[in-house]
Formats: sequence, structure tokens, C-alpha cells
Amino acid sequence: MGALTACSQAPQNQMQQNQSPVKSATHSTSVALSQAVQLSLPEQQGWQMQQGRGAGKPVVYQVFTRLFGNTNTNNIPWGTIEQNGIGKFADFTDTALQGIAELGVSHVWYTGVPHHALVNDYTAYGISNDDPDVIKGRAGSPYAIKDYYNVNPDLAVDPAQRLAEFEALIARTHANGMKVIIDIVPNHVARQYEAISRPEGITNLGEKDDTTVTYAPNNNFYYVQGESFRVPESRNGYQVLGGKPALLKDGQFSEDPAKWTGNGSRAAQPDLNDWYETVKVNYGVSPDGAYDFPRLPQGYDQKGVAEHHAFWQDKTLPDSWYQFYHIAHYWLEKGVDGFRYDMAEMVPSEFWSFLNSSIKVQYPDAFLLAEVYNPDQFREYLHIGKMDYLYDKVDFYDSLKAVMQGHGDAANLAHIQAQIADIEPHMLHFLENHDEQRIASPDFAGDMHKGKPALVVSALISRSPTMIYFGQEVGEDGSEETGFGDPTRTTIFDYAGVPAHQRWMNDGQFDGGQLSALEKALREYHVNVLNISANHPAMKGNSIPLHHTNLEESRYGKLHFSFARYADLGVNEQGEQQHVALLVVNNFDAQQSLQTRLSVPHDVLHKWDLPVGDYIMKDLLNSGLTTLRVTNKGGLEVVDNTIHARFSVNLAPLDSAVFEITWSTPTAQ
Repeated sequence: MGALTACSQAPQNQMQQNQSPVKSATHSTSVALSQAVQLSLPEQQGWQMQQGRGAGKPVVYQVFTRLFGNTNTNNIPWGTIEQNGIGKFADFTDTALQGIAELGVSHVWYTGVPHHALVNDYTAYGISNDDPDVIKGRAGSPYAIKDYYNVNPDLAVDPAQRLAEFEALIARTHANGMKVIIDIVPNHVARQYEAISRPEGITNLGEKDDTTVTYAPNNNFYYVQGESFRVPESRNGYQVLGGKPALLKDGQFSEDPAKWTGNGSRAAQPDLNDWYETVKVNYGVSPDGAYDFPRLPQGYDQKGVAEHHAFWQDKTLPDSWYQFYHIAHYWLEKGVDGFRYDMAEMVPSEFWSFLNSSIKVQYPDAFLLAEVYNPDQFREYLHIGKMDYLYDKVDFYDSLKAVMQGHGDAANLAHIQAQIADIEPHMLHFLENHDEQRIASPDFAGDMHKGKPALVVSALISRSPTMIYFGQEVGEDGSEETGFGDPTRTTIFDYAGVPAHQRWMNDGQFDGGQLSALEKALREYHVNVLNISANHPAMKGNSIPLHHTNLEESRYGKLHFSFARYADLGVNEQGEQQHVALLVVNNFDAQQSLQTRLSVPHDVLHKWDLPVGDYIMKDLLNSGLTTLRVTNKGGLEVVDNTIHARFSVNLAPLDSAVFEITWSTPTAQ
């Protein structure tokens, strides 16, 4: 339960009698405490009623498309579709999509949509078979794309109508108030790339390459001269498809000359740990690192998309640039609303300037998210590459994970936020995705409840978007042995069911009917937190650290974390300036409760124009109440360092509180 303190139980009329309006030298005017209290009472219309959907910031729901609707529970390692089942585009019914929307979701990232290499036979539809020797798992990696101009035939009820089925899903998603994101993977493609669905006038990747040279600016791939490709040597007992038979599986794959592998390996025989199922795409970067394309002039990091777009119009560029331009615009024309760019930092930022500026001048609301892990390159890919958002994995996610595991210091979170203050709105926060371990996995936290305070911090600390991974909201632990790769992460390589998610799915009813009481409570917690993130107006305002201010308080330490969010709400009908703030306190300690009094710094109170008085605050997560007491120790003539504000908190282990305070002040005449 959240905080409910003794001082919050004082009768309202008694508080009003004991406090009178105070003229403050640091505030432009005075405000009656009774008015301030009235605005903060829980029976008043809440922020959801006042502001409506979308007053906060984007919430992204990543869903592994082929796993979402699968009701089969067999989970046979390396199992076929017939054994383990598969989800389809059609499983995303209006009911399912409304279940997603309940989480405050603005964008659905459908992972695994473009047609990638897989072990299945679709030759009846004109699709060539893929070789299991260069496929990870039986269902295949969603990041080894085979045909960028069509979708995974596994996902369609009728593979001949697979593109139409996905277009119908786009329309359903839009009809349910959400937007659609898919992956584009410009750094690499499947070894057997074959875009049979490409529009007229578009060449196949590699079709015009000069394979007699290692590198040429207009080649789409790099080549290992004089050597044919050889599949990686097996070790530690690994066998393709777990040793099960399959068409074309023979320990060989024909590729002559061998191409460079997607992660940059230049060996004709890549290592088993390399991205051996993919080949590296050439963007005009020579093997010695030289760039065979124009560089943006100095100062373009300060220019907008229109200037970037204009710069590239008369330039001659490597062929791969145009190839991926056509791919991106093809999907935008289909109604896709944005992209998640896989391993974006492995492609030059100038290419991103070219592509993203072309997108933004035509689709200004497109959502462009990049997987970039090097903090030294964050600003380059935002300012030069014109990304909207980047993963905030390094350092924020990694530090938050350490706190969740009990060996990190929450103070690092405040330090990291200060380091990226200039780009903070662009750093997307997450606790799970397809690359990361599930929170409930023993190798991560081992307890789904340890994700609760982390969710509050991740979702509410900044102006950046929030992302969750399907199943996270019901405590999925990723413990199944499904084939390629180890448990702790939900498989992206094999056909499988996702047990906790399946209990929410409830045989297609999408009502949580099979969830345990704890799983239902966890989902409801996610609904509450994510809707604050999506809809509360304070989410678009400033973030104020409170952690270091309170480290001297008894019982408050490295497993606790606090911050505030603040926004001006404009002028009301009475001509008064409206304000709102959230005071957020988190207890990461799994054993000990947190009972203490916390402070808001005097300089923050001054900036907020918060008059002296008592303010009843409601905990938006737990419906508890507490009082923020703003006092003046310097008499009626207040100077900055004499204003103090304190409030009591009482948090159970792994609990958080999000205290809301609203007030108004007369505008200057």
C-alpha cells in the first residue's frame, strides 16, 4: 500500500483555521490555502478527465508478432508449427488491441513482420526454401530479412494474401487509436536475400554487384575474394535444429565468393557467435574505413530536417542508400507510422540524415527509433542522423537493472539523467525487450514484483517515451527451453507459446481470465503507471531530482529513489495560472519498508511559485493521502533559503508512490 500519514488525516477546516494567506517576497502574489487544498482533494476531477488521452508522452508496446496469438502450450524444443503452433496477424482482434490500448499504448511495434529467412516450405507461393544451415532456430531470426517488400508468410492465414492481411492489421490498429511501427534493419540482410515482391524498377540487393572485388562504392555487399562461404564450426554440442532433419540441411551453404557477415566478420567461415545468418550491407564505407560519399558540412548538427533534405538532393550516393530509401517509403505508403532501426550505429550517420530527412519532410509525425548503444554517439545520431529516439540502455537501463538486483546505487540514476539532460526527451526507456532478459527470470531479478518500482522510475522520470515488451505486464519469466538460445529471454528464433501471456490471452478472449491474482494485480499496476506516463500533463514538463536532497534522511538510502515532475497547465477561467507537480518516491528494497519524511529543495519551491501552506496530495498509484507542508522559517518576508517543504512517506517493500499536487496562483496584472 502507498503512503497514508497522520498529518494527512487532520480535518480540512482545522488546517484552514490554522493557516492564513501569506504574502511572500518570492511569489508574485498570495493564494488562500483553502483554494490550494480544494484543488488537491481527490474527489476533484482527476488529470485523466481534465487532460484526456495523450496529454503525456508516447508509450510503445513491443510485441513479437508470431508469438502473441499462439494458444499452443506444447513448447517442444525446435518444434515445428504443427507441433508448437504460431500466432497470426488475424489474432490481433479489436478485443486484443483494446487490451493493448488499456496500457496507455500509443504505438505498437510489431516485431518480426518483414519476410525473414525461416525453415518452412512456401514454394507453392513462389517462395524459395531457406537453408537451415544459415538460419538461427526453426522460425528464424526476424533480423535476417529475406524480402523487404513483403511480410512473413508464417503470419498469414492465407500466405498468398499475407500483405493484405498485414494491411488489414494496420487499419485495425489505427481504428483502435494506436499507430504502427515495424523494424528496418539496414546493416544486414539474410544470406539468401531474394526480394521477389519488389516493385517494378527496384533491383534485388546484390544483383548489380561486381563480385570480383572486395569493395566498390555501389556494391550492396562486401566480398571475400577467392573463397567460398563455409558454415561455422559447431561446438559445445550445438546442432542445427537440435539434430532434427530438415530439407536442405547438410552442413553446407552455397555462396561464392563469400560475403562479409552482418556483424562485420570478414572471414569466409564466420564463428558460431557471429551473425552468420546475415551479410553486411555496404553504405560506401571502404574496408579501411574511408567514406565514399559526401560528408555534411560543419554546423549541420544544428540544422533541421528541411536543410538536411535539401543538402542531399543533388548528391550522388552509394546504391544501398537508395535501396533502403525505397524500402522505408514503401512501408510508409502502406500506412506504417514509423520504424525501429536495428543496430543503427553500424550504419553511417550521414545515411540516416539522408533517409530520415526524406521521411520527415513528407511524414513529419513518423516515429523513428534507433538501437544505438554507444553514449558517445547519442548526439550524433540525434542531431546528424535525425532520429527521434534512441534506446537508453547504456547507461540508464543497465544501472536500473543493478538497483533491481540489489547491488546498484540509485544515485547513479540521477547522475545519468544529469549527463543526458540536453537530450533527455529523446532517450526511450524500457525494462524489457526481445534482446534483454525477462525481469522475472532468475538471471535478472527472479521476481516479477521487483520490476514495479523500476517501472515507475523508467516510465515517469523523463519526457522520453516508455516501452514495454508483451508479457512483461503479467510477469512472463522466459524460462522455456525452445531451441536456439538459452532461456531467460522469450525466444525470437523458434515457434513457441508464452505461458503468462497465454493466461492473459485466455484462448482468444484477451481478458486475463486465466491469470493468477498476483498476475492480474501486476497488469493493473502497469495499466496505472503507463497511463500516468501516457496521459498526465506533468510528463511533458520538467524533471527535478530529489534524491541527493534526501540522502541525509534516516532510513533513506541507495535502494530508494525520488524525483519530481512539474508543468504549468495554463490559465483557468478565473484568470489564474494553474500548476501541477508529481512527487515520486520508490522503494527498491525487497525486505524493508520505507517510513520517513522527505524534503523538496527550496530552489524548486521558488521556481514552482508554491505558496506557504499545507497541501493534501493523493497517491495516484495507491489512493493514499499525505500532506506537503510548505513553511517559512524566516518570517513573513521570505527569502529563498528559508522556504522548506516536507512530506511523510510510508512505503512497503518494492512499493512506490506518485503524489499529485495541483495549485493555482493569480497571474501578474
